[in-house]
Amino acid sequence: MVSPNLIKKSESLYNVNLSTKKLFQLIYGKKQKGEERVYDDNTPKIHVSRIVSRLSFLYEKLRQAVDYDDEHLLRKNAIKRILKRKIFIESVVKAYNGEEIAMNLLTELIQAGYLPNNQVPEVKIGEVAKLFDKYIQLKKHYRTTYSSTFDMSSRESEEVNKLNGWIISLAATEIEENLGRDEVKQLIVSNMFEILSKSIKLPPDLPYKKDLEIQIYLSIARNYSKLDQEMLAFFAFKYYNNWEEADDEQLDKIAHNLKAIHDAVAFQLKHPLIKQIDSIVRKYSLYFTILMETILDNPTKTYENAISNTRVFFTFIKEKCEKKYNKVKNKLWRSGLRSIIYIFLTKSIFVLALEIPMIKFFGEPVNMMSLAINVSFPAVLLFIMIMFTKTPDSKNTEKIIEGIKEITFAEYARRQPFVLRRPTKRGSFMNIIFNLIYAFTFCLSVYLLIKLLNIIHFNWVSITIFLFFLMFVSFFSFRIKHDVKQYVITEDKETFLGFIFDFFYMPIVAVGKFLSDNVSRINVFIFVLDFIIEAPFKVVVGIIEEWTKYLKERKEDLT
Repeated sequence: MVSPNLIKKSESLYNVNLSTKKLFQLIYGKKQKGEERVYDDNTPKIHVSRIVSRLSFLYEKLRQAVDYDDEHLLRKNAIKRILKRKIFIESVVKAYNGEEIAMNLLTELIQAGYLPNNQVPEVKIGEVAKLFDKYIQLKKHYRTTYSSTFDMSSRESEEVNKLNGWIISLAATEIEENLGRDEVKQLIVSNMFEILSKSIKLPPDLPYKKDLEIQIYLSIARNYSKLDQEMLAFFAFKYYNNWEEADDEQLDKIAHNLKAIHDAVAFQLKHPLIKQIDSIVRKYSLYFTILMETILDNPTKTYENAISNTRVFFTFIKEKCEKKYNKVKNKLWRSGLRSIIYIFLTKSIFVLALEIPMIKFFGEPVNMMSLAINVSFPAVLLFIMIMFTKTPDSKNTEKIIEGIKEITFAEYARRQPFVLRRPTKRGSFMNIIFNLIYAFTFCLSVYLLIKLLNIIHFNWVSITIFLFFLMFVSFFSFRIKHDVKQYVITEDKETFLGFIFDFFYMPIVAVGKFLSDNVSRINVFIFVLDFIIEAPFKVVVGIIEEWTKYLKERKEDLT
């Protein structure tokens, strides 16, 4: 008879590694304490009027609708926008005051719903002011490195303006980091970096050894923390100087080397190794995300099963994967709706307001069918693209379980390194050939669409608008489907129909991306909101806020 002990061993008793134990301990500790309270209930908190908050919240929702971005980036974007207004508009009529700007910034974030009301301690004003003062000092030091912009060429002036804007972007990112620190995610970033810095290796003939660590860290920030280019630039910026400890003398040195630092950061953000490292880090980001969320559900029970009954532990992982697939599908629909609103408000209204006048101006007949198609087409196309987006399957879940075994148990730790290959450089001749094929494919696709639209009597104005929408919506559908793709680690099977579809459709998506990147710079709605509406609106909101405080004080005087 086989020993019961041997049977139990075969059912898998593995050793949870030290890094994962620390993760269990941290999550368990935070669960026990509830939300960690650094400040007691007697600490003064920032409070804003609910009426004012409602007004600001509604305005912010309108602003988000016309300036589409991922949800987790909205607060950082709001901080940057507020700082720009304070520095470039309001500073013209009032002297700089760091404490006042910090107070106004936090108040506006609370009013807009980015921070909870009556929970942010007033001492946070001093923390934010200290951070911001440092960037103002950097900006002043940088101002000493060049003469008046009136004496510059247009190119030099553009460079100065770009770097001044970059300083504000860095400040917004550091303030966002200060307001949104998450100890659990910070530990996961540390654990992931520890694993990958040991596992990812370069061949001896590649000259990027000094860049490997920062590239791994930036890839973790990009794939796990979901940071955008501006936020990644902040971490690369800190890599090139001792920013946190910088005194006035060091700030002056940084200012004099700001252009060189900016160029070095730009190189890191477009590094030749990015694609290879991202393909590795993306999988590990998914492993850690699923593991963390499984632990969060029940740290004690999950740990007990991890050390004594791994079959149940992996069942927990599988259930969590299924829940995430359903959740991400729902998020896909929400993102689709936001994209429809964005396109409708910023592009559709603008174009429709011109379409009929343009048709009449050029003497073309008004075709109600083409008008109806151009109005409904974006929503219908997005709906179809989302409806046919597949969620990950059971094979994908099995791959995730294998990855979680690797990061959780010492016995499954990766032994074989990931050896990066030399980035392939296609010859200029081949690049020209492929670009010509790409352009030909795009032109052929557009030509066939125009022939089809002519059959249903579209005039050239309506055809132009249709193609414009097609390219925009194709890119947006491709972009919002990324939320599902990030949970897929199995490779798609290549099919002939899929190849044909990509062959003709991807050039349209690429042109849509180009249009989105460039047309968004001249978004009329954003210009109107930022420079015509927002500044006076915030003044009115401030007056209402002060008035409610005054009424409250008078009411207290009567008691």
